[in-house]
Amino acid sequence: MDVIKIGKFIAVKRKERKLTQEQLGEKLGVTYKTISRWENGNYMPDISLLQPLSEELGVTLNDLLSGEIVAKEEYQEKLEENMANTIDFTSQKVNKKNKTIAQMIISFGIGLIFMAFTIVPEQSSWGSIYAVIGILISCVGIFKIVKEVSYQKRIAITFGYVVLAFVLLLGIDYANVQINQVPPRFSYLIETGDKMMIYHSPFCNVYRINRNTKNEYYIVDTKKQYTSDTVPITPFNREKSGIGSIVQYKNKYIGNNSNISNLVGKLPLSEYGYVLEIDSENLGLNVHYHVTDWYINENQYLEKSLLYNTVSIFSLIDNVQKITFNFSGKSYQVTRKQIEEHYPNYKEIVGNEIDKEKFNQYVENKMNDEEFVQKAFREIWEIHYEKNIPNT
Repeated sequence: MDVIKIGKFIAVKRKERKLTQEQLGEKLGVTYKTISRWENGNYMPDISLLQPLSEELGVTLNDLLSGEIVAKEEYQEKLEENMANTIDFTSQKVNKKNKTIAQMIISFGIGLIFMAFTIVPEQSSWGSIYAVIGILISCVGIFKIVKEVSYQKRIAITFGYVVLAFVLLLGIDYANVQINQVPPRFSYLIETGDKMMIYHSPFCNVYRINRNTKNEYYIVDTKKQYTSDTVPITPFNREKSGIGSIVQYKNKYIGNNSNISNLVGKLPLSEYGYVLEIDSENLGLNVHYHVTDWYINENQYLEKSLLYNTVSIFSLIDNVQKITFNFSGKSYQVTRKQIEEHYPNYKEIVGNEIDKEKFNQYVENKMNDEEFVQKAFREIWEIHYEKNIPNT
């Protein structure tokens, strides 16, 4: 069907009838812009308007579809040809419309999936719900867009799309967990405790520890080797303050100001702000925290932090002999000798190289044992406190 030829024929016959585009449009119930599009060959009149249009132009429907006045001897042949072309054109138009609708459905479903991963917070279960709904909506579009194949193949293609989409989303979710240390969106089981949440997903288990606190951190267990009883738990942000993060600052000398500042900045209590003062002559370190000591001591957080920071600094900076932690309410001073004599298993941790497993065992994990913390703190600080430094 020659749309351009038909458009020119409509224009010629309209002018012969002394009709403007606007007048013809009014008679047919369409705008003058629609008439213009027909005459320019950009669009074909709707099938429901063909008969009224031919009557207004004073031609037969066969003439209109041929784009010319058909001779009598060719009338039957042209009629059959035009009928076939009209059916084919209408079918193509319907298929194009259905394909457009299918593409819109697919786009909407993919958009919903994208929103689930970019807008909805990681902790919200709505992310996975929206993603699943997006897959199901887009699979409807896939089913419609492949309607030209057999029904069995449509089912197979749609099912394959759903499987591929789920595998792809699970892969993206896993990568997001690994890179950004966030909960998986696709968890088949979530366990909730007072201080920890466990997300069970197909590829890994994710432990969200110290949840909803300033020291919240995640452990991504790809081997699924941990349980709620064996997973490494500390009251601090392990990703920031754990031995795996701070061991890079091991140094022989306290005089490396940048190194010691970076180390203290990784340790607990740094979140409250601090100022460092290095006493190179006496190989001492003074840390002035911008907070009152008793204000931060819920669940022995002060004692745990001071123990952890002290052992960490003495273990990583070889020549430090004395540390003073100053708060607006009080100061705490400790020497390397006191730690060596009174912190259990200290000598198993330190050496030419830090034993990370021993550090985790005797320092990190011990911070969960309140009885141990109380006893160690009392023996290291309180017994020696009056001798070392008075209250301020």
